[in-house]
Amino acid sequence: MAKKFDLGYYCSEGVHSIFTHGFMSFAAVCMIVACLLIMGSFSLVAVNLDNMLGDLEAENIFLAYVDETYTEEQSRALQSEIEAVPNVSDVTFVTKGEAMEDYKAGRENNPLVADLPDEVLRDRFEIHVKDIEQMEAAVEQVKLIPGIVNTRAALDIAQGFVTVRNIAAGVAIVLVSILAVVSLFIIANTTKLAFFYRREEIAIMKMCGATNAFIRWPFIVQGMILGLAGAVVAFFLQWGVYELVSKAVIQSDGMSLVTILPFTSLIVNILPVFCGAGLLIGVVGSVLAIRKFLQV
Repeated sequence: MAKKFDLGYYCSEGVHSIFTHGFMSFAAVCMIVACLLIMGSFSLVAVNLDNMLGDLEAENIFLAYVDETYTEEQSRALQSEIEAVPNVSDVTFVTKGEAMEDYKAGRENNPLVADLPDEVLRDRFEIHVKDIEQMEAAVEQVKLIPGIVNTRAALDIAQGFVTVRNIAAGVAIVLVSILAVVSLFIIANTTKLAFFYRREEIAIMKMCGATNAFIRWPFIVQGMILGLAGAVVAFFLQWGVYELVSKAVIQSDGMSLVTILPFTSLIVNILPVFCGAGLLIGVVGSVLAIRKFLQV
């Protein structure tokens, strides 16, 4: 009973099967929602953590001190050489007087610093880098510029940022990968229960000459519909949970340093990922589930 590809028939059969086995379909959707919520939550935590670390990295700078025998004009002339160093994104010249004002700020009542002359400090440059992982190399190259006598860089802190970011990304990838495999296994077994009730029907269709593709496609369509439905439900639930957690974090005094990205700025990335993951889980789960029943 070979038939050509008939999309209308496959869609009709797939939808009919969903409502015929309503409870099992509901169970499959619930499992997809649960799996996507877990994966989505871990992913959103990783995204926000990476964003916070990125903000901290952007504020990280190192200082380069100029030879004290240089005049201010000679010191300023070094800026172009520093800007030419690879990985340097921004350079700001700070005079001795400006450095002294910064040092005295908050120490107005301290008589020991009140009369300090500007000459006890050096002209210096505040240098931002593009890639914090390459900060040490940039520091070494700036040291080689004639007129630069010393640098000050919090390399340990910079490396700490990089380590935390890499660990967070690695943990997120491992967790999402594990949950994706678990999701496929659960969906395949949940869907298999629905197919179990139709095993006799499938066996009869096989004995009448139906091809594996003809039998399989309605179930694939069913898996796609269930997967997409689960993805949409999970997306809106994730949105609600994210907003609740965001408000709690913002209102918490102990988390004033934590910044949360608005969910609306992530929708363009989250919705396609949820839909794609839902479709993939539904389709692969259906294919794995029905494979056994095609061996008649």
